[in-house]
Amino acid sequence: MTMILPHIERLPGYAQGEQPPDGTQAIRLNLNESSYPPSPEVVKALQSIPEETLRRYPDAKCDKLRTALAKHYGVREEQTFCSNGSSEIISLVMKVFIGPHGKLAIPDPSFPLYHSVAASYQAECIGIPTRDDFSIDVEQLIHSGAQAVVLVNPNAPTGLLLPIEDVERLVREFAGLVILDEAYIDFAKTDESAVALIARYSNLLVIRTFSKAYALCGARIGYCFGNEKLIAALEKGKDVYNVDAISRELALAALKDHNYMKTTTDAIKRTRDRFSRQLASQGFIVVPSHTNFLLCKPPARSGCPTAEELYDTLMKQNIYVRYYKNPRLRDYLRITIGTDAEMDAVLMALGQILEQNGKKCDE
Repeated sequence: MTMILPHIERLPGYAQGEQPPDGTQAIRLNLNESSYPPSPEVVKALQSIPEETLRRYPDAKCDKLRTALAKHYGVREEQTFCSNGSSEIISLVMKVFIGPHGKLAIPDPSFPLYHSVAASYQAECIGIPTRDDFSIDVEQLIHSGAQAVVLVNPNAPTGLLLPIEDVERLVREFAGLVILDEAYIDFAKTDESAVALIARYSNLLVIRTFSKAYALCGARIGYCFGNEKLIAALEKGKDVYNVDAISRELALAALKDHNYMKTTTDAIKRTRDRFSRQLASQGFIVVPSHTNFLLCKPPARSGCPTAEELYDTLMKQNIYVRYYKNPRLRDYLRITIGTDAEMDAVLMALGQILEQNGKKCDE
């Protein structure tokens, strides 16, 4: 007799990116981690945390960080929520706003965690196909018939950005809740954040994270902005003391050193654009990216390796990139932007693989 709920037992689970074995010297370009370390101010904050911080419960609402975030983004504290990574907010959205047998619409392809979490709460996640070029059809999302819509912007894993005017149209015309996931917005070529829209629309929740641009994946700090009623509902649904005392201090230090974040994200964007051009020169089709990764399709010449074959070959060389079996993505690789040296190593490896297959490739 099993004690596991049937719908949980049936779940395939979220397909995470491969992790190299401990001690392996590898180039990790499959999890969209930052290629730069956190701000030196974060390191200082970590080294200065007193022992009392470890034995005392933190304040339940993460007040200091909430205040700092509200000030930084020009919103009110009552419109701000802090979480154990943005993944906690995704779970809370299902728990608080969607519920069992509820319906959530999301472009396809997009961040698959939303599908996994929805299924764990017995909600239905409806995939709305993107166009052939992966651009998002706002009209279909508006008329999806779901009670909520998720828009990851820039989208993952495509890297494409939906312009702010289209985002606002979605929020204005959709009858339910719009969850806007801006995990990668700091890597966009233009400022298209929708945080300011929460002042005009009560049905908008904007999710952000310290994992990407601020290089704090390991600290697990997320946050979001929305109407006061939405934020109050999240507070009711969350676990008590959901953000640990150490992580919130690191996030505060990172936020205060905004100039460092801007410097590193600008550097990543330069490397991304250079790497994109170099991939194209090798015959890859590269989807224009506003993120810290690229979605690219290997050369389609007869006899050349497929995306899956390239993935396997790179893995054997301890170069970790991402491959999806999703029908829309199986011809593509997603490659996180690392340091210039790491991207040069990837280009060299790809060039050698393609050259070795050159005898089979019909130019």
